[in-house]
Amino acid sequence: MARGVVLRSAPEEGAEQRGADRVRERVPDTVPAAPRVRGVVEQLPASRDGVRHIVWDWNGTLLDDNHANLAAANHVCELFGRPALELEEWRRIFRRPLVPFYEELLGRPFADGEWERLNTAYNSHYQQFLPSCDLADGARDTLRGWRERGGSQSLLSMAAHEHLVPLVTEHGLVPHFTRVDGRHYDADVDSKAEHLVHHLAAQDVDPATVVLIGDIDDDAHAARAVGANAILVATGLMSRERLETTGYPVADSLTEAVRMLNG
Repeated sequence: MARGVVLRSAPEEGAEQRGADRVRERVPDTVPAAPRVRGVVEQLPASRDGVRHIVWDWNGTLLDDNHANLAAANHVCELFGRPALELEEWRRIFRRPLVPFYEELLGRPFADGEWERLNTAYNSHYQQFLPSCDLADGARDTLRGWRERGGSQSLLSMAAHEHLVPLVTEHGLVPHFTRVDGRHYDADVDSKAEHLVHHLAAQDVDPATVVLIGDIDDDAHAARAVGANAILVATGLMSRERLETTGYPVADSLTEAVRMLNG
């Protein structure tokens, strides 16, 4: 980690554990299996802050898909009679949970069936642009470098699991990861936190040895809820200014994010 960078701000005593316990209570006993990779190099000795394992986000982090997300969002805006968005405006306002965000964006609450209509329209339009999405700058080298140093890493995305795995496989990235998980089910709360608990438990990884690298504030909230670290990258769906309000370090690239760990 770079000098002077604090990965995790000090929480209220016991807050992280209470948050993790609440999340664990909601994790189902059975979740569909995810790819696990054998033969990964031995785990990296703890860094100065004990981080041995990276959990990577996918959309907006390892995958450069901002243009696809914006195109899908503007398709939704057109369907619901709202003016189109520019990317920087989108990065200033996007947030989870998605339902209240879109209600605010469209200026009214959803009528029955409208959220489902919006979600279907968004995903369909996004899929049309997906073939034009490439990996983020430096993604392959960054993953390879961390693995060659002896670090372990996995992938956790809020994208549907059945859509995520073929895409990661197509890019040839599965061998870098100890586990790949998309969204297996819809949690009660629209956040990555619950999914992160299962993802780490399935690998028997101590959250205190983990850094989650992602592109939105929900990645930071999820990490804090389970007692993990976080580094955010200002390359995806949220502006640097908004990411900085989380109190976690913000990097301008994947390379810089891992350099913060290397010191």
